[in-house]
Amino acid sequence: MTNPIIVGHRGARNLWAENSLTGFRNLLGLKIESVEFDVHLSAAGELLVIHDATLDRTTERSGRVADLAAGEYRSVILKGTDERIPTLEEVLEIYAPTGLELHVELKADAEGKPYEGLEARAAAEIDRFGLAGKSFLTSFNSEVLKVIGQVAPHIRRLSSLNHKSVEARGLRQSVEAMLQVSDVLAIEKALLREEWELLTALIPAEKLGVWVPNELEDLSFWLKQPLRQITTDRPDLGVKAREGLFDAAH
Repeated sequence: MTNPIIVGHRGARNLWAENSLTGFRNLLGLKIESVEFDVHLSAAGELLVIHDATLDRTTERSGRVADLAAGEYRSVILKGTDERIPTLEEVLEIYAPTGLELHVELKADAEGKPYEGLEARAAAEIDRFGLAGKSFLTSFNSEVLKVIGQVAPHIRRLSSLNHKSVEARGLRQSVEAMLQVSDVLAIEKALLREEWELLTALIPAEKLGVWVPNELEDLSFWLKQPLRQITTDRPDLGVKAREGLFDAAH
């Protein structure tokens, strides 16, 4: 198996403002293979690229993303920047010509409920840009992943797992359920380390990813493991670690 690919998490949230157009553009200057970002659905039907269901942490505003009126996102400024929340369309415009693999996470509302129709809307945007073959639609929620399979069977699916998300069902059952509805399983790094033997027995290496190692030593460790992908807030360090390992081996 080849080296794991490197995925820029929320663009590269420890380098630039997370889920920002500046971050998404700057990411193109790094020798990585993929980018991850998050999508919410406003009440006005707009697909907005932001991680949280509320505006409070990452913007100068407060309130729920879902409550934004049509066009209101244009006045919501990201903290520490002079730019606003991007739309899915704007992010896809940046990456459509590049060949980068896209991991598009479909988020839930402030009550933790999936947005009705988000799966089909996001898939339609991806299709409009001709990016289905380069994209994954991702979620922590197996029901959302099932819907993606129904409305967009031509787009690959990725499920994310961490300690909290496997609590109710248990680890083995959670993994087995997600394997039914996912092409790739991305596991939080602490959980993957703790349960390495079980998880690697259940999940083939070409379907297994880790998130979110951010230190050089940690990235070097995971780059040596049989994985498909490493999702990191510091993709620049991921590239540095990979180049260091490659140079050392040759």
